[in-house]
Amino acid sequence: MEFFYSIVKSFTAGGAFMYPILFVGAVAIAITIERYITLAKMSNRNQRTWSRVEPVLTTGDFDKVRELTSKDDSPIARVLSMGLALEGAVRRRDDVEKAMQESMIEIVPQIEKRTHYLATLANVATLLGLLGTVSGLIHAFAAVATVNPAEKANLLSASISEAMNCTAFGLITAVPILVVHAFLQSKTIRLNDGLEAAAIRFLNALAARQAARAQSRLELVAKAQSAA
Repeated sequence: MEFFYSIVKSFTAGGAFMYPILFVGAVAIAITIERYITLAKMSNRNQRTWSRVEPVLTTGDFDKVRELTSKDDSPIARVLSMGLALEGAVRRRDDVEKAMQESMIEIVPQIEKRTHYLATLANVATLLGLLGTVSGLIHAFAAVATVNPAEKANLLSASISEAMNCTAFGLITAVPILVVHAFLQSKTIRLNDGLEAAAIRFLNALAARQAARAQSRLELVAKAQSAA
């Protein structure tokens, strides 16, 4: 309890700028919770979808892959569905790749949204702490100028101590926000890399199927020519 009271005392002694810093911290906590839950759900759905699709994709059964992804709303299923929609309709791999890239352009911002706000909030918390300290020092020196000389040292030291509380609270708020931002950014990068890897695996499977069909046609032509 004593530790809690000391925190409350330091907070109240920090001045008016402590409340904006507290608001920034609350917003950062809300964004962190929302982003962590969203990214965790996306990651789990992608893993479940890919564990079902990968074995089928390896065999080249695109109809089965289409059936598995048609009722799935995971990001990886949406990317694969765009490629499957053009599978068989176009012959060039580049056309399918461009279509899947367009799908990723729509999905990636949904994965990355609001995460970058954390870095901004960390900077805002730090600057608010410094601003609160500067404001406190200005008031401290202004107050010292009007008091008795015997009281100046005590009043100045007390005022500076209170002003430094604002900087400390700003840094205490900013440092965890930066750590959380780095953590969520790494999860976002892993999700994006997973989408790109799945798209490449799909394109490779499509190219292998087209190569197998071309080889079969060549063999049939060769047999027909030899029979003639």
